[in-house]
Amino acid sequence: MTGSMDNIAHLASHPRFQFRRHDVIEPAIVKGPVAEIYNLASPASPLKYQEDPIHTFKTSVWGALNLLELAREKGARILQSSTSEVYGDPTVSPQPESYHGNVNTTGPRACYDEGKRAAETLFYEMSARHGVEVRIARIFNTYGPRLQAGDGRVVSTFIDQALDGAPLTINGDGSQTRSFCYVDDLVEGLMRLMANDEVGSAPVNLGNPDERSISDAAALVLAATGSKSELTWRAMPQDDPLRRCPDISRAQELLDWRPTVSFEEGLQRMIAHMVSERARQRPAAGGGAS
Repeated sequence: MTGSMDNIAHLASHPRFQFRRHDVIEPAIVKGPVAEIYNLASPASPLKYQEDPIHTFKTSVWGALNLLELAREKGARILQSSTSEVYGDPTVSPQPESYHGNVNTTGPRACYDEGKRAAETLFYEMSARHGVEVRIARIFNTYGPRLQAGDGRVVSTFIDQALDGAPLTINGDGSQTRSFCYVDDLVEGLMRLMANDEVGSAPVNLGNPDERSISDAAALVLAATGSKSELTWRAMPQDDPLRRCPDISRAQELLDWRPTVSFEEGLQRMIAHMVSERARQRPAAGGGAS
């Protein structure tokens, strides 16, 4: 729904890589043995998952059930990419895995928030009743190269606007917080969680506990890009969380994991990639219509 074939083009010729286009809403049929399944299906940007909320909810729930059935059939271990959005607009910060959340079940974000919460229930029950080996990662805000410029998430949006010289759009007064985890750190956490034999079905937060306000993030993007863009403010979207910060004590204890890439360093890497992509996609000089 939101990916790009360009993101996996460098893998196309690898002898151990195979790509199949499949909607996880439909049952997954795979020939031969399967050892591990990472369920990473679902758009994660509010802009994208709200375009088709029913499909988003089906992706989370039906998709999880179909892949759990595949794991059960193959005797595979399966990891669910859950989300910090299961905590909704939290009344507790940082958010530990024991916090049950403050989620609106009928708002515009509910298709994603509640879909992911329901998927966690499916993973828990398939583990408890059928012995499926499951792992649940509650992923907090993640950013990095290959994140689409127009997907609506704050870091990619700010960088895109700054490179265009356009105003950076801030929801509310900018005091709301997010905790930005660089993609390399997140992937390392997912792999450690998959490989861990002790965690079981208990969820594990994966994210960067370095909490930043949206206004601070905007200022860092302006400084890193050298942009002279101004700031502009608009109304807060309904149910947009005011704070988001993970308690990663379980990940530190069980996985010996914590993020290592600072937000400042990660921004530089992401900006370099987005500048490179703009240059690659720019029409060749002198080309004209015929």
